[in-house]
Amino acid sequence: MPYNKPWISFSDQLLQLKDRGMLVEDDVAAENYLDRIGYYRLSGYWYPFRQIDSTDPKKRLDQFEDGTHFTDALNLYVFDKKLRLLAMDALERIEVAIRVDIAHLLGERDAFAYQDKSFLDGKFTKTKKGKSTSAYDDWLKKNTRLINYSREPFIKNFKAKYGLPVPFWIAIEVWDFGAMSLFYAGMKRKDRDSIAQKYKIPSGNTFASWLRSLNYLRNLCAHHSLLWNRNMVDQPKLPDAADAGDLSNFIGQPKSTARPFILFCLLQWLMREICPNSCWHERFREHLKDFPAGAKQLRSRSEMGCPAGWETWDLWKI
Repeated sequence: MPYNKPWISFSDQLLQLKDRGMLVEDDVAAENYLDRIGYYRLSGYWYPFRQIDSTDPKKRLDQFEDGTHFTDALNLYVFDKKLRLLAMDALERIEVAIRVDIAHLLGERDAFAYQDKSFLDGKFTKTKKGKSTSAYDDWLKKNTRLINYSREPFIKNFKAKYGLPVPFWIAIEVWDFGAMSLFYAGMKRKDRDSIAQKYKIPSGNTFASWLRSLNYLRNLCAHHSLLWNRNMVDQPKLPDAADAGDLSNFIGQPKSTARPFILFCLLQWLMREICPNSCWHERFREHLKDFPAGAKQLRSRSEMGCPAGWETWDLWKI
């Protein structure tokens, strides 16, 4: 169908929100936020405050629930922004630590092991039916681009002195989270298990799914996407109940595993091993205490996938 919605000014955008039942205490401030953040981006944060269609509970009406304030959506936007910053803080430490794990393990066997198929799983290096390249071939092309286009001084200096290829422990420093998680998933099973067990995760396959999900989380954060109640399309596998600890609360709970809270549990699981003295988990707990439920408590942390009583889990104890 053709798109025919017109461009409208910031003042008209605000008037439209008022016409739909949103309460605005300060027109000048609200219009300024529309100017600096944008109607479309903020619309994701006032969407949960829109009335549900009585004829179809999957649809929302344009009208807002009674008592909805512009600041309700704005506070949710600020909450989400801080949530992404918390995620990125933990993801950085996890990414750096796992880079070291991979390079140290395989680099001991061969300084250029990432270029040798013999160190990798056959499923990763095998060309699938109907394709001309394997997943590893595609990964190797990306790795080459990352090295060739890198402006890092250590890459420039190495290439000037020794040329190519660069050793594992240098090459891995220019990988992004996606390149790292894909390479880990393509390692031999015993090597995946070896690294996973360092983090008290028995199965390397399980840990590979964690890294894939955390890469999805990282991409959301890096692109400033809505996070707090997002439906997570790339969900992590859970360990068996005997090994899952507090994560066992998510077993058989598909609605909870489809929300972002479980990914923050994975971050804390890994942070306990990587940075045991970190207060990251305290900052996360405090942030969720400030969850902006709205003027009439219209929103809840449960929409993030937070189970009742999660604060008492050993995983989150201060």
